[in-house]
Amino acid sequence: MCHNLPAILRYVLLRVDNLSKRFGQITALENVSFEIRAGELLGLIGPNGAGKSTLFECLAGLLPADSGTITAPESLFYIPDGIAPWPAQPLSWALQFAIDYFGGNPALLPELTAQLDLAPFLAQPIGALSKGQRKRGLLALGLLTPQPLLMIDEPFDGLDLRQMRDVAAVLKTHAARGRTLFLSIHQIADAARFCDRFILLSNGRVRAQCTLAELATAPGQTLEEVFLALT
Repeated sequence: MCHNLPAILRYVLLRVDNLSKRFGQITALENVSFEIRAGELLGLIGPNGAGKSTLFECLAGLLPADSGTITAPESLFYIPDGIAPWPAQPLSWALQFAIDYFGGNPALLPELTAQLDLAPFLAQPIGALSKGQRKRGLLALGLLTPQPLLMIDEPFDGLDLRQMRDVAAVLKTHAARGRTLFLSIHQIADAARFCDRFILLSNGRVRAQCTLAELATAPGQTLEEVFLALT
């Protein structure tokens, strides 16, 4: 079990205590507890079926938890994986909607358009975009919103290696500016490139909470082997 992150001068943005969720006879989450601190880039890591999406949906209020508490002094914005909102509207409309409706920062729009290479398909309907194009567009939408905590389910799904690198750089830039990011990521190697800290989830339970340095301390084992042993 990894040790907790050393105390830092960041306040708690969201706290989860003993959160549980069942679907019939299936336990999706069992006594999940952790904290998210302001300004950190936190990775939620786990294999398929670990409960990552269920946890995100409970935190976002899309699913009711069966027990436990979620304490969030400030608001959050959640980007689920695999969605295509407003499929008939062009991407430019959706990005402007994020600014107008949610009170986003319009000065970020040209910056994100360039960083995520969105210009070639701003006029295309969201429903006509490829998986990778839609993913980058929705990431831009989320980063335009003003909520202190941004949760993203599988931010790299559908992206090639170059796009993954570019998206990771954009996320790190916004984290460095003070945005708190909580990312659900399937592969530990992807998360290790830029997350400050990890929550390892397996079979609905938190197996470890640690930094990359703490996770990689086992002698003679690769990062993937340590991850598999814990999950």
